[in-house]
Amino acid sequence: MAKDGREILVGMAVFAALVLALGLSYGGSQLKPVGGYALMATFNRVDGLVVGDDIRLSGMKVGSVVDHGLDPETFDAVVALSIASEVKQPTDTVAGIASEGLLGDKYVRLEPGTQKTYLAAGATITKTKDFRSLGDQVGEIIFLATGGSDSGGGTK
Repeated sequence: MAKDGREILVGMAVFAALVLALGLSYGGSQLKPVGGYALMATFNRVDGLVVGDDIRLSGMKVGSVVDHGLDPETFDAVVALSIASEVKQPTDTVAGIASEGLLGDKYVRLEPGTQKTYLAAGATITKTKDFRSLGDQVGEIIFLATGGSDSGGGTK
């Protein structure tokens, strides 16, 4: 019987350590949603960006993607952003979609401009950079490496 009691105590200790480790991991990470003011941004393509993804400024999380959808008139991707209230964005801010490495998660990268006026809650970031996939980047490198000319594949 004493052996069963020890096994139960060890199991409970392991479980408690796991819960503590998960709690510290979540608390130390930047997974928590960021409350603040809402902004919108319109992109031609958002390949893989999902609700809950980060919004980063200088590599630091300053917000979260709260929604995205398709504009039925222009067929552009419209992304709703929530930015921390203490992080004011100039009106000439540029929003781009970036990736953490080759297969990493996507996030919205903010590049603040130099204007002295700031975007109000509900405003739209008008300057955006679309996501460029790995295939697009490799194709561009090959195009540049081969001299950037297209002979059309035919001969005269």
